[in-house]
Amino acid sequence: MFLSNVTDSGPTPALVKTLAFNEARLKMIAENVANLQTPGYRAKQLDPKAFQHALGEALASRGDDPRKPLVVNSGREVSTSDRGDLRVTPTEKPVENVLFHDGTNFSIEQGMADLAKTSLTHELATALLRDRMASLRKAVRGTL
Repeated sequence: MFLSNVTDSGPTPALVKTLAFNEARLKMIAENVANLQTPGYRAKQLDPKAFQHALGEALASRGDDPRKPLVVNSGREVSTSDRGDLRVTPTEKPVENVLFHDGTNFSIEQGMADLAKTSLTHELATALLRDRMASLRKAVRGTL
């Protein structure tokens, strides 16, 4: 009980949800790139702004109570399961300005920009979580 109160407090649950979202987004981007030359393929999307907004709302409603689960829900794309896991379901990316000659709607340039942004966010969340765990480890060992 004590250990779960320590690990489920502070930024840890938000960082874990962020990592899960970014992992799903990286997989989705990889799928979009893999299907770049598939005629008629419609790219998928996960909206990071909607996720960030939903995460902020979840953190605000949770407050400082580590016993209260962090429930993130953002439209059709992101929800929290009964077990507390983040469920991510990409939606079809709407056609923006131009549909390419083969019927696809994926721009490799935009895909690579999304990949770079998501990778940076993932690296940041990983570093913050690693530092948090290192601090907890030091506290347990008594070597602050």
